[in-house]
Amino acid sequence: MRLYVNIDHVATLREARRTDEPDPVQAAAAAERGGADGITVHLREDRRHIQDRDVPALARAVRTVLNLELGAHPAIVRIACRVRPFQATLVPERRREITTEGGLALRRGDRRLAGAIRRLQDAGIRVSLFIDPVRRTIDAARALGVPAIELHTGRYAHTWRRRETALNQLRQAAAYAKGVGLAVHAGHGLTYENVQPVATIPEIEELNIGHSIVSNAVFLGMEEAVRRMRHLVNEAVILVSP
Repeated sequence: MRLYVNIDHVATLREARRTDEPDPVQAAAAAERGGADGITVHLREDRRHIQDRDVPALARAVRTVLNLELGAHPAIVRIACRVRPFQATLVPERRREITTEGGLALRRGDRRLAGAIRRLQDAGIRVSLFIDPVRRTIDAARALGVPAIELHTGRYAHTWRRRETALNQLRQAAAYAKGVGLAVHAGHGLTYENVQPVATIPEIEELNIGHSIVSNAVFLGMEEAVRRMRHLVNEAVILVSP
């Protein structure tokens, strides 16, 4: 299972003082040394953390692969098409949200989203859609012609201590999506405490984890924080391997 490390909040700390440190490029390098299979960053329309200059700098420096999260905003899609990261994950954005609060609402006839997907794919970029683990939404994503989806794990992250309903929903959604030919990723709110049950879902091939790793990196350093998450994911995968 691939572990992609989201380093947005390294940039959040930098932007708190509008200075040049900590540097997301250095964070990406440390994450890769710790075992990250890819680096994820979200270039938001409001530029609250990652800035335009970070994206090409990371594209040049990352030794694994770069996954760029973005809304279907034409200006940001143009940046993605120019930089050409390995993967672009389209996500919903709302100005007042603290973080992404749910998956894309895939509506028939959404020309803006369909146009963004087409432009990204024409640029040779692999496209994934960040969606809720709901069968009809998975079907809508498949109809849009993308090769991959990322299941929003927020509900699971908020309820995992109390009940398994959300985990079962993720299991069923992952199995269904894989069965209709989609690559399945997952992320949002995953931590050192709750990651392993998700990592045991065999259809999920990629996890995107950011805030928890960056938070622990404050005390442990980025390389060690990623190494510890990498160990937990590997341990979970071994437990369910035949």
